Amino acid sequence: MGKGRNRIRNRIRELRFANGEMTQAELAERVGVTRQTVIAMEHGKYSPSLEVAFRTAEVLGVPLTEVFQYGVDESS
Repeated sequence: MGKGRNRIRNRIRELRFANGEMTQAELAERVGVTRQTVIAMEHGKYSPSLEVAFRTAEVLGVPLTEVFQYGVDESS
């Protein structure tokens, strides 16, 4: 598997803007988390629970796999 580390990547920021330029605060309120949680998810510093991941995808109107991708980060 090489030296890369496993990590979850996401397209939250991109998908927020595709959804009428939804703010982090709006997404957080609709998902039921804090704005700080949305920021941490966008920056890859926080991996959400399955429930939060599914709710995020639902609010953004796309399948879960369109929001989150799991793989090896070869840059580490």
